Amino acid sequence: MISAHAGDFVWRAAGAIALATSRGERAKVVCLSYGERGESAKAWRAGRTLEEIKAIRREEAENAAAELGAEIEFLDAGDYPLVESQELVDRLVRVYRDVVPDVVLTHPLADPYNGDHPAAARMALQARVLAQAIGYEAPGEPLGAPPVFFFEPHQPEQCGFKPEVLLDITPVFDRKRKAMECLPAQQHMWDYYTDLARRRGVQLKRNAGPNLGLAHDTVAEAYMRLYPQVTDVLS
Repeated sequence: MISAHAGDFVWRAAGAIALATSRGERAKVVCLSYGERGESAKAWRAGRTLEEIKAIRREEAENAAAELGAEIEFLDAGDYPLVESQELVDRLVRVYRDVVPDVVLTHPLADPYNGDHPAAARMALQARVLAQAIGYEAPGEPLGAPPVFFFEPHQPEQCGFKPEVLLDITPVFDRKRKAMECLPAQQHMWDYYTDLARRRGVQLKRNAGPNLGLAHDTVAEAYMRLYPQVTDVLS
């Protein structure tokens, strides 16, 4: 999971991460930055230094990842702006080769409100392709073709986001909420993403059919697929 800032993975994909770890699967989050410049207004106004703010955001994200049972790595590449580079892409290639992910989660490729998000997505996608190349100089075996899912941005309509995949996160939503509460620097997001999960849960039930016995309080996360689904059965 490639996250531009330290909090993005929690708001957008904590349910998917918690589901994976509850099944005993490995989940790794890579935060390209701490979100220290653009997502830490309270700390700046309190007179904190840059390094203090980075430490605060790191601890918050580590606590959130622990609630979800996920590993987390910080590349400390800076934010606002997050500058794309071949060095960062290479570091992501090495993560892919090490983890060998079954799926890749990252930001959509458009976000007029925050250029860091599509920058992270572009690097995540480029690294995925390079990790597949047998001649690319990085440890490990060439990557296969893990599907890529774009998680829901904060302003979906403006980002061209369409909820193509609705993931039922009801069994693990309490863990997502606890992970969100590990991020007091962005407390205003807690209720927003709780309400969003409920709305996506309503859509999930409407699209799942009437006879699946889904709970009234079903909650969900929404995703888009980048590459086609490969199957021998339409379902």
